[in-house]
Amino acid sequence: MERTMTVRDLCALHTHLLDNDIQILENLSTNLSLIADLNKANVFIDCPVREGKHAIVVAEACGHSVKSVYDHPVVGKFAYEAFEPAVFYVLRTGKDMFVNRALTQEGAMVQQSVVPIKGECNRIIAVLIMEKVIHEEPVSFNQFDRQDQQNSLVPEFIEESIFLINNQNQLVYTNPAAINLVSELCLTDCVLGESIFDYFPGFADVLASKEDILMKEMNIGKKIIQLKKFHLGNKNSNETFIIIRDLTELRDKERELISKSVAIREIHHRVKNNLQTVASLLRLQMRLGAPEESKPHLLVSLNRVLSISSVYEIILASSQVDHVDLLELIRKIGDMIVHMEGQARQCLSIEYSGELHSIDSDIGISVALVVNELIHNCVKHAFKEGTEGNITVCLQKDGPELELQVRDDGIGYSPAIKPSLGLDIIRMTVENDLDGEFSIQRIKEGTLASVRFPYKR
Repeated sequence: MERTMTVRDLCALHTHLLDNDIQILENLSTNLSLIADLNKANVFIDCPVREGKHAIVVAEACGHSVKSVYDHPVVGKFAYEAFEPAVFYVLRTGKDMFVNRALTQEGAMVQQSVVPIKGECNRIIAVLIMEKVIHEEPVSFNQFDRQDQQNSLVPEFIEESIFLINNQNQLVYTNPAAINLVSELCLTDCVLGESIFDYFPGFADVLASKEDILMKEMNIGKKIIQLKKFHLGNKNSNETFIIIRDLTELRDKERELISKSVAIREIHHRVKNNLQTVASLLRLQMRLGAPEESKPHLLVSLNRVLSISSVYEIILASSQVDHVDLLELIRKIGDMIVHMEGQARQCLSIEYSGELHSIDSDIGISVALVVNELIHNCVKHAFKEGTEGNITVCLQKDGPELELQVRDDGIGYSPAIKPSLGLDIIRMTVENDLDGEFSIQRIKEGTLASVRFPYKR
């Protein structure tokens, strides 16, 4: 016997909710029957899914003194914005919605009220929905008579092209948007009583589907459309609604954005290559003809160039166009410096901790320079040659700010040393580019440098 999915099962499978948030929903679900009895209604908990396009029902209850709105359980079913806009309005805004009309996935009109459910930090994690049946006559063809449009459901979908067809696939009703769509695509008038296949032969597979609700994107001529099909009326009815939304302009804009993204990535690629060329020239200078006393300075400049280059390498290796993961960037720079400058010290190690935070590439470049100088100072000043040493880099979020700490357990590095170009770069970059604060101090074992700056997503 198949095990029933619990609230926790569904949340873990379909959502990004944390354990504490799921516990809140579990506690609420235990009282759902009481809420349903008190309001004489169906009550549900809906959570947004990971993709963000739909919501999923994770719990339901029906008052004992009323007939359920649904013929079958809906836990584990998806809710679509096209049919329950109030649910997604509340998820986005956090505002309550009362006495709103909605269309269930079984084709019944209900009176719906929706309130947000909030988790930690006042974040909306789900919605609580109450539905009651609207006692009206089943919707039928005569409700869509042009003389009675004000009493029909059409105004709720007026921005889209609407076709109502009978069980012979004949057109019973079309709204003005549908008439214009037929005229534009088929270069003919839309006539009631004609088969919808006369205008859209490609709809045959859609109408042949046994699914009560179907959403599909398809091409018609030069247009890209989103098609929604659902049955209307009581459960024995074969009347079908087809709603068409023109996505052509939206998809054109998406293609433009993709083209721009490709161009941006190409620019990033060229910048990275140019920085690598500069780095190669510095390496060549260090190997050929550079005085020994100049090599440490050339190595410092080389690391600065490679630190900036690391930003573009991470961007190009990810799916994001202009953002970089800060912890990955820090790890890449730290490993590079310890390898290049501390390779003679087999016992020098570096560790990282923190969470993943995505930042804009411009900020990433500034952080890369700061991290390079901080870790370079640890390697160069904090440890005497041949001694063991550990460097710890910690990235953490503190309210609206990010804090970067670089700690060493060495004895040779002190903030009281004379001013240097490296410290000047850190202070100027933190204050001017990151709008943050920089501090450095001796601690019981070693030195602690801290950088705090606003976290701008």
